Amino acid sequence: MTHNLLSIVELGGYPNLSGRYSAAGYQVIAASSMRKALALLKRHQPRVIVAEFNYQSDFRDRTSNLDSLLATLQTRCPEARVIVLYEQGHAIHLERLLGRFPVFAALSFPVDQDALMDALQRAALA
Repeated sequence: MTHNLLSIVELGGYPNLSGRYSAAGYQVIAASSMRKALALLKRHQPRVIVAEFNYQSDFRDRTSNLDSLLATLQTRCPEARVIVLYEQGHAIHLERLLGRFPVFAALSFPVDQDALMDALQRAALA
C-alpha cells in the first residue's frame, strides 16, 4: 500500500531525500514553504510529513515554522506522523516546541539516512 508523504523543504542545504522517500514506498508531495504545505493539507491527508525545524527568535507568538503546521494537524490530520529535521544548535528550542506538540521522530543534521529510513518504515506501520 502506498502512502502519501508531504516533504516540506524551506531552507534546504542538505541532500534531496525524495528518492529515499520513494524507495520506502511513499508517494511524495513537495512544498517549498509552510504556507504551501498548509494549503496542500486541504487536498491531501499525508501519512507522513517530513519538515525542517526553523527556529527564528523574531517570531512573536510562535517558536518556529512548525507551530502552525502542528496545530493544524491536530484537527485536520491527527493520524499523520511528523518527522522533524533540525540543527543540533536549535535542539533546546525544538524541545520547547515538543512540549506543546508531539512528533513521531526528530533527526538532527546531517541526517542519518538509515535512521530516516527506519523512521519512515515505523511510520508506515504505526
